[in-house]
Amino acid sequence: MLKDIVSNQKLQKERLLTLSYIGRAKEPFAKKWLDLNLIKIILGPRRAGKSVFSLMLLKDRPFMYFNFDDEVLSSAGGIATDELMKELHAAYGQVKTVLFDEIQNLAGWELFVNRLHREGYNLVLTGSNAHLLSKELATHLTGRHVPIEILPFDFSEFLRAKKFQIDAEYSALPQQRGELLNLMENYLVNGGFPEVAVSNVDPKDYLEVLFDALVFKDVVKRHRVKFSTQVANLGGHLINNFATLYTIRKILEILNLKSASTIEKYIKYLEEAYLIFSLLRYSPKSIQRIKSPRKVYAVDNGFITAKAIQHSSDKGKLMENLVFTELVKRGVKPNRDLFYYKTRNDREIDFVVKNGIDVTELIQVCYESINSDVEQREVKALIEAGGELKVKKLTVLTWDEKRAVEKDGMTIHFRPLWEWLLGDTKTV
Repeated sequence: MLKDIVSNQKLQKERLLTLSYIGRAKEPFAKKWLDLNLIKIILGPRRAGKSVFSLMLLKDRPFMYFNFDDEVLSSAGGIATDELMKELHAAYGQVKTVLFDEIQNLAGWELFVNRLHREGYNLVLTGSNAHLLSKELATHLTGRHVPIEILPFDFSEFLRAKKFQIDAEYSALPQQRGELLNLMENYLVNGGFPEVAVSNVDPKDYLEVLFDALVFKDVVKRHRVKFSTQVANLGGHLINNFATLYTIRKILEILNLKSASTIEKYIKYLEEAYLIFSLLRYSPKSIQRIKSPRKVYAVDNGFITAKAIQHSSDKGKLMENLVFTELVKRGVKPNRDLFYYKTRNDREIDFVVKNGIDVTELIQVCYESINSDVEQREVKALIEAGGELKVKKLTVLTWDEKRAVEKDGMTIHFRPLWEWLLGDTKTV
């Protein structure tokens, strides 16, 4: 059986390598680690392009390939790793570079990987669970791995998928500006999962099925959750309340559940599966960070459109979710470098961005700021927060407005969302 699986997957690998793909922003970062004696861990949600990214990373060199997310394996009830390595070498010869796909499906994978690393194999692993970054890796692979997160397309990648090129003078051309805003609207609503961006699949149907499948496969099945309906209801509730504050107590009341610890555990599972993120309030005092309500965001706007029951789309909140996920794609770590904030007068700032111990920027997200009341509200909140946190870089991201406002000796820059998405330098 194992021989047949290896043989079939080798044929799949060779076919996939002949296809053309959209280049990813993380490629240069990943390539510089490729020949170093470190295990490369490609992490992110299913269907975000991890496997393709890994294949493209290795396409110019011989490498062995095995995908642990094979339904034949699950029906067989396990795999002997020594037998696997024998069959891989029988199929590929004396090759020491290996790509293991969805490694978390192999029981005791970290011990197996550690042994291969000691034996001199150059390993690239993909996984659909953020837990790989924490306990399992820290325990067994300390200092010997580099994590690389692949999330759904950012806006630049999305535009490449749509074959849209921006000329140097695009901002002066009304037609191209209009086409760009049309694609921005598409991206805002349908998100950046590669299958949605590249193919003509129905975004809502595809992403609704994908979300439910991820809840079952990466939460219920992986963690052996008995009450699967509770997890599904919780996931649906959080997606319906994206970019909104939540407390465990309130969720207990709404979903009529009895245990706060169970809710905490389920939320952790949903976060590990790359379905949602929780954002803490910024405060120098750790007790205030822990006790304050958290804000919830979806990993991709398409999941919101697919799962949220909305009477009307809230473009401001969709923009806020998009800004959050873009910051994460740029390497800004939630709850370490990224927070929300409340001023002493209870004015909310969408995003506090830190670098080390310094707060470097405050960001508000607003769909339409041309209304004077809206502008005054956003400016007042930023001025107040900027004074409290000693921050000078104050930004309001809008749909398509660009200007600067001077007030109380401070400058607030209003920027179009598309410009911010395309113009700022990515981090790792």
